[in-house]
Order: sequence, then structure tokens, then C-alpha cells
Amino acid sequence: MAEIVIRNLRKEFGAFTAVQGSSFTVRDGEFFMLLGPSGCGKTTTLRMIAGLELPTSGEILMDGEDVSQRPASQRDIAMVFQMFALYPHMNVRRNISYPLVSQGVPRAQVQAKVAEVARILGITDILDKPVGGLSGGDRQRVALGRAIVRNPKAFMMDEPLGALDAEFREHMAEELRALHDRMGATTVYVTHDQLEAMQMGDKIVVMNHGVVEQFGTPQEIYDHPATLFVADFIGSPSMNFLRFRGAVQGGDASVQLGGVTIATPELQQEASPRDLVLGVRPEHVVLSDAAAYRGRILASEYLGTSQIITLDCAHGMVKARAPSGQAVRTGDTVGLSFRASTLALFDAGSGQAFRTAANAGVFHG
Repeated sequence: MAEIVIRNLRKEFGAFTAVQGSSFTVRDGEFFMLLGPSGCGKTTTLRMIAGLELPTSGEILMDGEDVSQRPASQRDIAMVFQMFALYPHMNVRRNISYPLVSQGVPRAQVQAKVAEVARILGITDILDKPVGGLSGGDRQRVALGRAIVRNPKAFMMDEPLGALDAEFREHMAEELRALHDRMGATTVYVTHDQLEAMQMGDKIVVMNHGVVEQFGTPQEIYDHPATLFVADFIGSPSMNFLRFRGAVQGGDASVQLGGVTIATPELQQEASPRDLVLGVRPEHVVLSDAAAYRGRILASEYLGTSQIITLDCAHGMVKARAPSGQAVRTGDTVGLSFRASTLALFDAGSGQAFRTAANAGVFHG
């Protein structure tokens, strides 16, 4: 397998810049997620790593070797696509064996390798069936089998579960992660689904408009978003934003929100009066009659073990995740309290998070 290093990667299509100066490292054996909305540059980045697109500038290193201008055929990369890309006139066995047969691998070795891959994927019983009659899940397993049968340096996966229904996607995500763990493979995986990225990834790159907004572990990105975009994109419901005008000094551990002092992590930056945003996750909002900061309950959404309560506050709408048994009534005004260590503070103009003692070590881009 391989370590993949991306340095200042850029891709232009005429006057349009799809990827702007991306830099990150995929460690050997990592399950690495490229996450972001449609058009953010994640698939273009994957295609450049695979050699299907050549970068306008920047470097792509595999195990220390510069492969930036090499075609896909010289990178020892296996691709898995959303739409399976199987050969409809071949059965499962021939689809999986095709990469080895085209390389002239001896027949006995091909048979042994196909049998091994089929056992790993649990598709031994369908090896002689035509692919046209298979379910979506089985077809995706065949596509995975065709990729892993070669034992390449790295796997590139472009939304491979996107064509499956929601229930089966979750099941296949678990299977795919388990397969990765058994093989110890280096995998780069593109998705727009933040839940899928959080569930499967060792590391995540979050992209927007061709720019890497942040990369790190799922917990780093969830707990300490580097930008307003990341804070809004990651989480369901997403982070709440309370907008206000104020100034901060290095060493401050609170902000003033409508005359109410809200404790925050100690700030390592300072800023003159400007538009600021205080961010808090719904599960970190506690409804308390004793709290000075107030909001009016607009609605409650029952989710079984919990409920999402929507409140109208002076500085923006707030969603709170509370136990389903907690009694609330629409129209009531209640207090909202926040634990300082769970809060994030952003500059509204730049969208960047202020550095604190808690997040200083996890901003990577």
C-alpha cells in the first residue's frame, strides 16, 4: 500500500479553477474521506490522484515518488465508481478476473485470487451468475472485487454507495469499512454525505469551492470546526450560530451576548469591534430556568430517544437536542445555558474560527 502526499494541488479548466492549492497527506493504510457539497472539487481531486486528470500545478507523491504527470496506467491505482461500471456480457467471475486476465496472469493464479476475493466479499455463491440480474448491493460487491483482486497500491472510490437506497447504504458502509480494516488498504473515498464520512473515515478533508477548509479526524472536525462552513456542513442538525457585534482580547474567556456574559474557551487571538458568531452544537444547549440567556420555544420534533427543540433567541434561531421525556410547551420562554468548552467563536467576515487553547492543535488547513 502507499502514503499519498498532496502539495499545493491546483486544477484549472479554462477560466474556471476547480481545485485551489490543496495540501494534505493520506497515511499508509488510512481510510481517507474527501467530503463536501456538489462542485466543491472533491471528485476532481480524486481523479488527479488517480491520474485520470493531470494537475495544472502542484505535486502528487506516492511513497515519496512524484507521479503528478503520470497517466493512471502507471500509478497502480484501483477505481470504484458509483454506477458499478461492470461488463454486462460477463458473469461475476469473469468481471472480477478481467484485470488479471488482461495482464496475462497465469490461469491457476487467476482462479485462486478470484476465489479468495469472493470469499472475502461473501459472493462465492454468485460467481457464475450474470451481473445483470444482481441486486445493487451484490453488483457493488462485484465492482469492489474487481478493484481489490489486483492488490493495488491504493483504492480510489467515487461515491460507491450513492446508487443504493438509504438502509442498504448503511449496511454496505459497515461492510466496506470492515473490508478496509481486514486488508489494511490505503483508500481515498469521495462523498457528499457527512454522516457517511464520519462513520467510515480515519481522516476527513472538507472542501468548498475548490478549497480545503479543514482536515483532521472526524472528532477534531466535529468538536473544533475551523470555519463557519465546516461548522454548518458537519452535524445533523448543524451547529447553531448566534450573531452579535463585539470585541475580543487575547486571554478573554467570555463574550457579551445582549448584556449576558457567556463563558467561552480562553481565546488566543484578539479583534477590534466586529461582527462575530458564537457556535454551539444542539446537544450542548441545555434548557434551564436559571440561565440568564433566554429564548422562546417555537416547536419540538420528537425523534424517539430525543427531541429537537427550536427556539427563537435575540441573536438567531437555536436548535437544542433534549431527552424525549423533557416537558416543553410551544410559546414558553426558557433559559439556555452552554458549557464553555463546547463553544466556538468565529469572525463573521472571514468565517474563520478564533484560536483557543482547546482547538489550537487541530487546525490543519
